[in-house]
Amino acid sequence: MAYELTKKLNSIDPYIRLDEKCDIRLDSNESCFNVTERLGDVISEAVKGIQFNRYPDILATEVTKAFADYYGIDPILCTAGNGSDELISLILGSYLEKGDTVLTLSPDFSMYAFYGALSELKVKTLPKEEDFRISIAKVIDCCNNNDVKALIFSNPCNPTSLGVTRQDMIKLLKNIFCLVIVDEAYMDFWGESILDLVTEYDNLIVLKTCSKNMGLAALRLGFAVSSLQISQAMKAVKSPYNINSVTQAAACAVLRSKDVIREYTEKIIESRKTLQEALSDMAKRCFAIEKVYNSVTNFVLVKVTDPERITAELLEKSISVRRLGSYIRVTAGTEEENRIFLEEFEKILIKVRKEKGKD
Repeated sequence: MAYELTKKLNSIDPYIRLDEKCDIRLDSNESCFNVTERLGDVISEAVKGIQFNRYPDILATEVTKAFADYYGIDPILCTAGNGSDELISLILGSYLEKGDTVLTLSPDFSMYAFYGALSELKVKTLPKEEDFRISIAKVIDCCNNNDVKALIFSNPCNPTSLGVTRQDMIKLLKNIFCLVIVDEAYMDFWGESILDLVTEYDNLIVLKTCSKNMGLAALRLGFAVSSLQISQAMKAVKSPYNINSVTQAAACAVLRSKDVIREYTEKIIESRKTLQEALSDMAKRCFAIEKVYNSVTNFVLVKVTDPERITAELLEKSISVRRLGSYIRVTAGTEEENRIFLEEFEKILIKVRKEKGKD
């Protein structure tokens, strides 16, 4: 008898990224700067000292200290993960039990619902407002009246590029009592973090990543920051050797180079502002751009006419952006990448306009 996959596995397709061979990759919200251009020597020196015949440090001690020092928090409250994805999967699979309800918001990062379903949780989804804002009152009501065991969402949000203020986050935390998991992957491009509140609210977990403003997507490193009780439990259930020695050494070297990280972060913010302003200006001339959202991240969300065609024609020009239903999400690139994207994007929009008889 042939082996049969479980129903939950039968419905899952492998993740495929379409832009890996593109010259201009504005698809996955990565940093447009390669840190090795500035820090290649210190990274090489750090990696050179690795004993490759030994397993990595189980608790990723030194890189966790460097991460905690960068953000001014206690390293004992931090748990390193193989990217935020591992931490999301670990939290939903360990802190909740089969059949528990996890609340996600929509639209939001798709992996929250994915890992919730994989952990055999009841995934309840609360739609955001029409303008993609989050109604804190509705979230509080939903959590307190539906036996929700955990709430998970990104702030600022991927893919909407919008954020919830610190004041509203505090209001949320004061009024719900389930586990609250806030993914702050893009918070370094804003300024409303609640990272310091993990010692005040014992049901709070804040996720951080080194993939965005730090430009370390290739290393797959993220951190969960929480109360001492939650942090100790997370260290107990995680895989013992989840962060390899190369990642630990290289990331440690970068995290200790605070000025370089902050310089790149500011440049990315300026790039996003420039991109958003150019797209907003283009929207005044091109009917095919229906809306440009005011971003607090490193990408811009744009509602367009015929997004499938637009993304396909950009791919033909070796430019990748992410299509999300009626929207495209464009990561802020270098000055040259932004210039080329904007030029090719406008050419496509002009072509669409002519074909629609809007000239």
